[in-house]
Amino acid sequence: MSIIDLQEVSLVKNGKTLLKDINWQINNGEHWALIGRNGSGKTLTLKIICGYLWPTIGKVKVLDKVFGETDLREIRKKIGWVSSALEYQLDKKEFKAEDIVFSGIFASIGLYDDLTQKDKEYAYRQMDFMGCLHLSKRSFSTLSSGEKKRVIIARALSAKPELLILDEPANGLDITSREEFLNSIKKLSEKGTSVILVTHHIEEILGFIDN
Repeated sequence: MSIIDLQEVSLVKNGKTLLKDINWQINNGEHWALIGRNGSGKTLTLKIICGYLWPTIGKVKVLDKVFGETDLREIRKKIGWVSSALEYQLDKKEFKAEDIVFSGIFASIGLYDDLTQKDKEYAYRQMDFMGCLHLSKRSFSTLSSGEKKRVIIARALSAKPELLILDEPANGLDITSREEFLNSIKKLSEKGTSVILVTHHIEEILGFIDN
């Protein structure tokens, strides 16, 4: 199955070309790194993939669905996006770590729906997988930067995504914490979910990423 298929995608705003002739194909099970300097268009490309921006020209197909012929809200539910912006948003709330992971099931900020026991057990398994189950009852705001990132990835995994985007996940970590965190996300390749690692640091590209 085609995970991502961008064909001749360009984005123009206020007469300025921000993206030009992007062609990018990702197949099921492939893992990619998206590299480049700040301001080079990485996040704009991701926003198009997630349906938050519409290209000026070009064809976008994500998770085998053609944009313009499908409900983008349903596509977004199948994409886990881990970013510093999400971490900042969650940090302002008084949530326990487990509640943040639970909320990923509904792709919401906070819990507004009832959880089944099956939902909870699955979410706890994702926390265990990411090595943060012991933090489940802790307030998210009291966690270290590395612990917060592991919780946010567990949140993304709880939604059973078909595509996981790690948008500069090691940003803000010190050397030791970054090493520990990068080692922990090596396990993501075992999930069978396609991973896009967004970075401008070549040394953060892990062995399971070969594109």
